[in-house]
Amino acid sequence: MDERLGLADLPEGTAGIVESPGTKTARNLEAVYDIPVTVSAVLGKSTMQVSQLLKLGRGAVVELDRKLGEAIDIYVNNRLVARGEVVMVDDSRLGVTMTEIVKADRAL
Repeated sequence: MDERLGLADLPEGTAGIVESPGTKTARNLEAVYDIPVTVSAVLGKSTMQVSQLLKLGRGAVVELDRKLGEAIDIYVNNRLVARGEVVMVDDSRLGVTMTEIVKADRAL
């Protein structure tokens, strides 16, 4: 019989923390909670020659590799972790709503 727990079976606030023999407990993870990380939201990318870059001036438009409405990439410490949509937080600030978590391709 498979006795593994699904996310719905975990206590509130502990999703993603599953203990097995030899692993650290959630209390031990608190040591990393205050470590700062850099979060970047990338609207798109473009490639151009330096000569083209130097010709850009005020009002120039740089075409990106994304279409209007397409999800943007969200990086944490330069690692792609999610995709999302740009949202307005208040009258002068933008934010990102995560719509998809990107699973890492790692061999365990």
